[in-house]
Amino acid sequence: MLVARGVKKVYGNVQVLKGVDLDVGRGEIVSIVGSSGAGKSTLLHILGTLEHADSGEVSLEGIRVDQLRGRNLAGFRNQNAGFVFQFHHLLPEFTALENVCIPGWIAGKRKKEVEKRAIELLGWLGLSDRLENKPNALSGGEAQRVAVARALINQPAIVFADEPTGNLDSANARELHHLFLRLRKEFGQTFLIVTHNEELAEMSDRLLHMKDGKIV
Repeated sequence: MLVARGVKKVYGNVQVLKGVDLDVGRGEIVSIVGSSGAGKSTLLHILGTLEHADSGEVSLEGIRVDQLRGRNLAGFRNQNAGFVFQFHHLLPEFTALENVCIPGWIAGKRKKEVEKRAIELLGWLGLSDRLENKPNALSGGEAQRVAVARALINQPAIVFADEPTGNLDSANARELHHLFLRLRKEFGQTFLIVTHNEELAEMSDRLLHMKDGKIV
């Protein structure tokens, strides 16, 4: 479902990625681990189309995303990829419900349909009583669950998670780990996760190790 071949990336004089090959199947939870500077986040951002590789091929759902540009790329990303980051990046002026709805509205979907799905997702995540709360009125764990709902609103093929538990305490981190497993079990959701959290990594279907810009 996600296929990468020979992905390379250079920043200045530093070759961050040195020809990475990777496959992720539908419904898999795959984690990438490695020391800081190994190239994990750069690889995740390239696979998620947030950055461009200098060379190599990346396909998602049979589409060569490395060849897409501009509006075509943005539209494909919005429909097919969800993102969860270490810091939730919720927009502070909007409520939890509005934050979740934004990607659906950007996709041009009907407002009421998007709101209905957002309410269902937030309810499924235990946040029915937080719909009208703005981010500054949410706990760290609640804000990250809102970010997960936002990632899922367009029913993406895959969710890319970059250190999703890095800003959470151990209890909330564990809760998020089990949430990913529930999402895979109940919705068949695919995840590619970059993490330093050993517990999350060990719960994945596959564990990939990166070192010096390569998967080893």
